[in-house]
Amino acid sequence: MNALPVGENLDWQQLLEAAEAAARATAGQGRVADYIPALAEADPEAFGMAVATVDGELYGVGDWERPFSIQSVSKLFTLALALAHGGDTVWRGVGREPSGNPFNSLVQLETEHGIPRNPFINAGALVVTDRLQSLTGDAAGAVRAFLRRESGNPGLDTDPAVAASEAAHGHRNAALAHFIASHGNLENPVETVLDHYYAHCAIAASCRDLVLAGSFLARYGLRTDGTRMMTRSEAKRVNAVLLTCGTYDAAGEFAFRVGLPGKSGVGGGVLAILPGRAAVCAWGPRLDQAGNSVAAVTALDTLTTLSGLSVF
Repeated sequence: MNALPVGENLDWQQLLEAAEAAARATAGQGRVADYIPALAEADPEAFGMAVATVDGELYGVGDWERPFSIQSVSKLFTLALALAHGGDTVWRGVGREPSGNPFNSLVQLETEHGIPRNPFINAGALVVTDRLQSLTGDAAGAVRAFLRRESGNPGLDTDPAVAASEAAHGHRNAALAHFIASHGNLENPVETVLDHYYAHCAIAASCRDLVLAGSFLARYGLRTDGTRMMTRSEAKRVNAVLLTCGTYDAAGEFAFRVGLPGKSGVGGGVLAILPGRAAVCAWGPRLDQAGNSVAAVTALDTLTTLSGLSVF
């Protein structure tokens, strides 16, 4: 690939088109998540990608305005809202280290006394959801309201069929929650925490929605309206945890290839941050063995390689 010049006049649309071409070339690689039956219905060949710059510009290609199940991408917003409402108290119940294990693993909870390694594996997200529930009284509602406000999409909502499918097949998540509770690391009833966890993971949003909603991290903690959601230091720290923990047990590979903080979900979305510059989201339902979208990671790799933009 031939690098494009980096500068204020970077042609985002040209970059997105090149990234889409690279992503489309991965057709047939990976497989759609099927352990949640409702996710298995996704179009395996769908692809979309969008960029929202800190200057208010918005670009997209492919199915960039088509809603999909954001799944674990929601964990980024859950953490940000918990920090915004409760500050650093959130970190008393969850760590900030890569797990090195699959996102739904129970292994480390046994030896680490119910304290999950980080907020982006399932166990950690359950703890953060619990804390957000205590802080707001409606964890899933707080996430939905934030996404609606920042994206300007009042129709954005939880897909009830996906949430019900997750709940019906969520035995491992229930086991994680009960194990965490047995160590005194949940403040709310397990059933309440699980309901809100499934509800925010089952939100349907598009690449457009997610880049607009995630741009506060590119703006160092400023919301769309210019008000401050978190301090610049807190935004830096969220981006740091995204880089080291945001793509399951393949965070090292993602940092190596893409070079950006990012959060993936088994619905096929990956939301990445260029601090000070833009938020980027790519979506393709086919996943690799770690649970990350083959097409989305390829697209993001292409974008950062051609532009030379990364945090390194």
